[in-house]
Amino acid sequence: MTPTVSSPGLSHGRRALGKSGLTVAPIAWGMWRFKGADVKAARTLVETALEAGFDLLDTADIYGPDNGEPFGAAEALLGRVLAEAPALRDCFVLATKGGIEMGTPYNSSPDYLVSAVEASLKRLGVERIDLWQIHRPDHLAHPAEIARTFETLRAQGKVAEFGVSNHTAAQTAALAAHLPFPLASIQPEFSALAIDGLYDGVLDQALERNYAVLAWSPLAQGRLAEPKEAKALAVAAELATVAQRAGVSTTAAAYAWIMAHPTGAIPIVGSQQVARIREAADALKVQFTRAEWYAVLTAARGVPLP
Repeated sequence: MTPTVSSPGLSHGRRALGKSGLTVAPIAWGMWRFKGADVKAARTLVETALEAGFDLLDTADIYGPDNGEPFGAAEALLGRVLAEAPALRDCFVLATKGGIEMGTPYNSSPDYLVSAVEASLKRLGVERIDLWQIHRPDHLAHPAEIARTFETLRAQGKVAEFGVSNHTAAQTAALAAHLPFPLASIQPEFSALAIDGLYDGVLDQALERNYAVLAWSPLAQGRLAEPKEAKALAVAAELATVAQRAGVSTTAAAYAWIMAHPTGAIPIVGSQQVARIREAADALKVQFTRAEWYAVLTAARGVPLP
């Protein structure tokens, strides 16, 4: 029998959220497309994710305008769900993001970060955010100022842990250098079609510093679910071979490919369909051999490995 990849990424137990002491399931659920006014339907999605075993829910204050809704709409909808079913709050790690200001576009100044966190707390109807992340780097903000703001928010009990999203390894290191406590997580784009993190130092830094990796867009904006261009078709074909052997969908294999990385990367499932959320849990049934994992990577590169 061909041995499977033996990295921590294939241990389907709970993942440590960095050095925070928090642990989460190996798959998370994201709320980029969480929208509408139907609280009952929204609650069904949240409960489906929790029943599937996904207990890190990732949202952001900017989630809303992309759906034709106001700034903060996704957070506000989750807040209405929690108001209707308060017991749900203790069932998951609440992660949200801020630092994108409409029309600016990026603002990580101390005053804005404080106001963003306080606005998120109000919309969500909670007293504390478990994980708050800077959504995108602000080149005009000094990391020392951001660090002091994080210290203040933590001391006030408004945020438990902090992370960054869409930061380079150098940007993350610059912020970490000024913090008296470690960052818990990074959130890069990472999928079988978005592989830059394997080569630009982002995932290596996560291994070095023990950051949890929350992988956004694990299906490459749907290109792996419905492949059309040549590269997506080639990658999907390699994933399908593994999926067929494991008796799961190609998308489940795509999640599992991410999870096989030794960071124990956590794919953020973005589907807002009950069946697709449940199906994502099938990723836990998949194991890649090294040859299979590298075949996917080779297809993603479009050229042979050296």
